[in-house]
Amino acid sequence: MRYEYGRIGQYRYAGMFFEEFLPELRGTRGVQTYYQMSENDDTVGAILFAIQMLMRQVDFTIEPGGPSETDKAAAEFVDSCLYDMANTWQDTLAEILSFLTYGWSYHEICYKRRNGHKRDPDFSSKYDDGLIGWSKLPIRAQDTLFRWEYKPGTDVLTGMSQMPPPDFGVLTIPLGKALHFRTTSVKNNPEGRSILRTAYRSWYFKTRIQEIEGIGIERNLAGFPVLYAPPDLAIWDEHDKKAQEAMDWALDIVTGIKQDSKMGIVLPGGENGWKLELLTGNTSKAVDTNAIIERYDKRIATTVLADFVMLGQQSVGSFALASNKTKIFALAVGTYLDVICDVFNSQGIPRLMELNRNAFAGITDYPRMVHGDIEDKDLSVLGEFLQRTSAAGILQPDEQIEDYVRREAGLPERLTTESGSADLSIDRPSKITETDRGAVLPGDTE
Repeated sequence: MRYEYGRIGQYRYAGMFFEEFLPELRGTRGVQTYYQMSENDDTVGAILFAIQMLMRQVDFTIEPGGPSETDKAAAEFVDSCLYDMANTWQDTLAEILSFLTYGWSYHEICYKRRNGHKRDPDFSSKYDDGLIGWSKLPIRAQDTLFRWEYKPGTDVLTGMSQMPPPDFGVLTIPLGKALHFRTTSVKNNPEGRSILRTAYRSWYFKTRIQEIEGIGIERNLAGFPVLYAPPDLAIWDEHDKKAQEAMDWALDIVTGIKQDSKMGIVLPGGENGWKLELLTGNTSKAVDTNAIIERYDKRIATTVLADFVMLGQQSVGSFALASNKTKIFALAVGTYLDVICDVFNSQGIPRLMELNRNAFAGITDYPRMVHGDIEDKDLSVLGEFLQRTSAAGILQPDEQIEDYVRREAGLPERLTTESGSADLSIDRPSKITETDRGAVLPGDTE
């Protein structure tokens, strides 16, 4: 039975996409452009820094898929895997966040058997329970992309092929062994869409204006070098070696006056021999480039809802305005946190649990990754809300409300045992035997 009669209509050829109408933003060429924007522009760099710092300070937790003790043990196991990799979770998260700049990021999933400390950090583990965990989740850099692999005659993505240095060999990472992050999905394009895409035009013109501005300032300060040649060299025979050497020497002088840009001309007219002078630029019709550059900076920030970074540089704006803008920005950033959690919940955690299915048999559902809030709650507002709702009989204090308030206020967890100590222990599965192992990995010989 044929389930699909049509196609998505992806504009791709030989594994490369041509949906982007600007050639300079396609494929690896676009990766280089976005890299230049993020590394060489102060406004773009400030925006990306703000986004990354906000996202990296958010807590990622693993919630059980059900109420049973096995569900809780499975959640604790997944959480421990995040912090038992060769690379730290913060470093891994920093690599994942590159999908914001380039629109996508691709990470190969590497597993290991948790058999305690090993000399090789890729196989070493803080645990000795024999379960299969993540060894690392290394990125496959965007600028190494060679082509996207698809099932012939379909729109089914099967993997990514890359040509990484220093060998530049073609390597294919199947989609089933990877985490694929992307900002958005248009025609199911695996390259997503960079958050800097709509800022490109403003960045392009701003950069050119800055270059012209710098050249103009240098010319006005240093002047334009002109060297007048003696009358006998005004017209010379090109076969005259001495005359040619003299002219070459003169050109070396005027072009060497400016180290970064060769400017200068040799003209006839020196009455008493060689004559060197500087011609100053005409500034009578100066353009206010500062206002133009500020306009483009504001447009760049507006494209990612981060124009609040400009408030401190202007004479207008209020605290209420800044608060509203940061809340909108936080909502936008929260969406990208949802993307990270969704990828782990759909691609990473289910595969990990399947490799350990014998150790966690009978779980209600797979554990799920969730993220915390970007902005801290205003405790005065929260306290006033709880006071009013409690007085009106809408909310009644219970353990869940207390746990929530303690968590938001950064207070210690409540005591749950009669002895007065917190009972935070979760039954973990004992070390599994050879017959209980759920999968065989290539690294088991380590």
